[in-house]
Amino acid sequence: MPPITLTQLGSLVSGNGLKRDYVSYDKISGNAKLAAIAGEDQLFAIHGGFDWPALKQSLESEKGKRSRGSAASTISQQTAKNVFLWQGSGVTKYLRKAPEFVYTKLIEWIWGKKRILEVYLNVIEMGKGIYGIQAAAESYYQKDAAHLNRNEAASIIACLPNPKKYTVKPRSKFVNFKAGWILRQMRNIQDNEKIKTLTVSK
Repeated sequence: MPPITLTQLGSLVSGNGLKRDYVSYDKISGNAKLAAIAGEDQLFAIHGGFDWPALKQSLESEKGKRSRGSAASTISQQTAKNVFLWQGSGVTKYLRKAPEFVYTKLIEWIWGKKRILEVYLNVIEMGKGIYGIQAAAESYYQKDAAHLNRNEAASIIACLPNPKKYTVKPRSKFVNFKAGWILRQMRNIQDNEKIKTLTVSK
């Protein structure tokens, strides 16, 4: 795991603090893995790093509607951005796109899906100054990430579009709505064999 990311460093500098506790893949609840895929990237198990149809739809949409919290950005893209690059919009966003493409393809080729999902769930911001599923589980539910139930996992993942704005505790209206949607998606995709290889402990 990265000693620190630019996003985490920014959290420290801004005064939001940094709470994190990296955990291995087998110490993350299958519910959390399934919720992440259901809520953020349902084609994660089969794409090569990019969801091209969703990306095209996002770019062509005049109103900029989002099919996911990250404007058609896959889990692989989000992982590459959070580990190796920086956040930001406007000019900095466009400057980031080329290296983001390169890093996304590299981690797909070198790490593979399980490692990408493991890193993603450990480094992503899940609340103001809260990074990773273990820190989120401890902060919101006073338990380890391995013991998150479906509702808890869905609630945490639901905040990802803007974890500083959409709070898990107290549960904001957006998180309440999005968590319900994620739970339905979890039921829809849970029996897919490729997804089961990523989420079901053996």
